[in-house]
Amino acid sequence: MKTIKGPAIFLAQFMDESPPFNTLDGLCKWASDLGYKGIQIPTLDKHIIDLDIAAESDTYCDEFKGRINSYGLEITELSTHIQGQLVAVHPAHDIMFDVFAPENLKGKYKERTAWATDQMKKAAVVSNKLGLTSHATFSGSLLWPVMHPWPQQPAGLIDLGFKELADRWLPILDVFKENGVAACYEVHPVEDIHDGDTFERFLEATGNHESVSILYDPSHFVLQQLDYIKYIDHYHEFIKAFHVKDSEFKPTGKKGAFGGYNDWKDRAGRYRSPGDGQIDFKSVFSKLTEYGCDVWAVLEWECVIKSPEQGAREGVKFINDHIIEATTKSFDDFAGGDDKDENQLREILGLN
Repeated sequence: MKTIKGPAIFLAQFMDESPPFNTLDGLCKWASDLGYKGIQIPTLDKHIIDLDIAAESDTYCDEFKGRINSYGLEITELSTHIQGQLVAVHPAHDIMFDVFAPENLKGKYKERTAWATDQMKKAAVVSNKLGLTSHATFSGSLLWPVMHPWPQQPAGLIDLGFKELADRWLPILDVFKENGVAACYEVHPVEDIHDGDTFERFLEATGNHESVSILYDPSHFVLQQLDYIKYIDHYHEFIKAFHVKDSEFKPTGKKGAFGGYNDWKDRAGRYRSPGDGQIDFKSVFSKLTEYGCDVWAVLEWECVIKSPEQGAREGVKFINDHIIEATTKSFDDFAGGDDKDENQLREILGLN
């Protein structure tokens, strides 16, 4: 068993144009003052980290890491959720996802994919330079618009989609492997990797690539009505990153899992701050600890009711209260049970 590290916080939802959320130093001091020990860092904003420079400069990486450490913080993972998304985008989503592309690549979808692929490879290199072994990302999606089988899916469509997804990711995964970093895909709606079956299909399509791993976030499973505790039983060996985010699912006679095109506040499935939703985090932390998952507990704030500031303040205590110090001894050690020689064992069983 292994004690989960934390508390940590994902900075993406807190970045803003106002101090202290508009600079890396401001964010670090704010997180440290709240009691966080680690930060997960989004990599899209060059004001926070420039992957192009970092991939080429050991000095840049050393100074970047030292700057964060000076606030008593560790880097848990880098995040390329957006770049990973842009590795594979169905044409139906091209225009909407283009908001995340660099200005010079908007409307140039093939060039955007090439840029995202390059960014992913650089993120693997930079993670290694920073001494990290896990990385947080999305898989992107080519198949999501055909998720519901109406109109009927032509034979071979899903297999082809996963083959193409794997073909796009394999050159990236090879760079992650070379750098000793796990590519942790957040299992998430709208991604082609959104549950257990789809994770297994992608893993198989990559030839069981050793860098394919999971960012476990139970909030997405509540919205799918998937057993998030048994998910850990199935996939614990792949879980190398962990988001602490809550959610709730309250279907009515008018709406359910698909949400009826409502805004987040009016959906049956909604994200909440940790402790405000329906997730049994005691069982989640117990399972992850029991299986020895070497992860940081990283708060991700996405709540339709509570402010991010309150969510962040409360998140420190919530995570601290749930981290289990893994035992190094058996509770019944006092009762003996030392190794016996075979003759004594036979005597106990009455075999001599």
